[in-house]
Amino acid sequence: MAGLMLQGTGSDVGKSVLVAGLCRAAANRGLSVLPFKPQNMSNNAAVTADGGEIGRAQALQALGARAELHTDMNPVLLKPQADHTSQLVVHGKVRGTLGAANFRECRRNLLPEVLESWKRLQSRCDIVIVEGAGSPAEINLREGDIANMGFARAAGVPVVLIGDIDRGGVIASLVGTRTVIDPDDAAMIHGFIVNKFRGDPALFEDGYTAIEDLSGWRGFGVVPWLPCIAKLPSEDAVVLERPQRAAAARKLIACPMLPRISNFDDLDPLRQEPNVELVMVPPGRPIPTEANLIVIPGSKATIADMAFLRTQGWDIDILAHHRRGGMVLGICGGYQMLGQTIADPLGIEGTPTEVAGLGLLAVTTELTAHKALRNIAGKAFGAAFEGYEMHMGTTAGPDTMRPFAMLDGNRADGAISKDKRVVGTYCHGLLSRPELRGKLLRRIGAQSDSADHRMTVDAALDDLANALEKHLDIDDLLALAQGAGR
Repeated sequence: MAGLMLQGTGSDVGKSVLVAGLCRAAANRGLSVLPFKPQNMSNNAAVTADGGEIGRAQALQALGARAELHTDMNPVLLKPQADHTSQLVVHGKVRGTLGAANFRECRRNLLPEVLESWKRLQSRCDIVIVEGAGSPAEINLREGDIANMGFARAAGVPVVLIGDIDRGGVIASLVGTRTVIDPDDAAMIHGFIVNKFRGDPALFEDGYTAIEDLSGWRGFGVVPWLPCIAKLPSEDAVVLERPQRAAAARKLIACPMLPRISNFDDLDPLRQEPNVELVMVPPGRPIPTEANLIVIPGSKATIADMAFLRTQGWDIDILAHHRRGGMVLGICGGYQMLGQTIADPLGIEGTPTEVAGLGLLAVTTELTAHKALRNIAGKAFGAAFEGYEMHMGTTAGPDTMRPFAMLDGNRADGAISKDKRVVGTYCHGLLSRPELRGKLLRRIGAQSDSADHRMTVDAALDDLANALEKHLDIDDLLALAQGAGR
């Protein structure tokens, strides 16, 4: 019945990764551990064994804990849509839509369901490690909060605050959080962790002591910048805005950065390939003409992102790439964009409408209220793979007679164009297995390293856990968690 919550001084300070690492460290010590995030906002999601969806950060944390994915690990998931609203997913199932007008009242009413999930998880393990969202210093969001201090106080869970020294101002961000939050909220915080330190930690000893003196909290350690983290999937799209690897790779794969891009960790196995350069193309820039493969990723709002793709001129770039003999792969929403039309008669994504797609596949898509959520396995290009489906809509047309994959149960998925250079699929996670990834890369003349991406991630989690054992006081963190609820 133990618990510990990691909150941050801001977004992208490393909460998700540290929770994953602590889960693996606890599991390596023989503890039964599970991750938990009361409320998440992300268009990157994973399918659970109980037929729902949770944020992919919690999926990574479950892998760290060596535990099966369950919807209780992320009871409230908000998935931003095109019209300043978010799809509300509760206990893995779509419940409706939230906008600015009903956001605070609705989330307050969700606290009992969040606590139900929390209690169920506690009953199943030795320790639950909780991830906050954003920062408790966002005091304008405190009323009705279920993601940070609102949950911590309701559940009686001790909090450790994380500060990111790489972005600068870590002393002010940690001490400033203590200054602006409610004193009763501050009483829930028992210490801090300084994350992403580069250089000699001895140079920060005075700063570390200053944080302890000014905040009254004890420090649990300084985590250095860890190379192994680059091998872990990220849930936050902010990482896509950073400069990409500029190695002199032999083959170039380009992916346009759609505003509502979802499940972009589909591309992580390509990012790790030594003979490939994966370029995420930001708005305002053309898709490189030298690209050998263009990947159109998943999208939470296919019609809105189709319109954005056109405003950027990326449709012209993609069609020209195809005319030059290039290959195009569309995944989920990207598959829908490759077709002739996308219809939304029920207004699933906003106003009922129908728009033209890229016309590279002889298929049409109609968005429907039913959401397909399932783990899958099958064969594509003659290679076995596993993955998952997560989409709203059905796609049909002549090119589906040349399916991308045959799934278990003799079910066809996706479509391939007559010239075999345009491929669409609803399968996420299909590139993790080396056999299928290798066959795809050979089609553009690249050699794969044949690494199993799942094993790469698992090994990186062990490296992360070992680093945390070295740089953090894990014994005291676990002792703090054991006192939860007393």
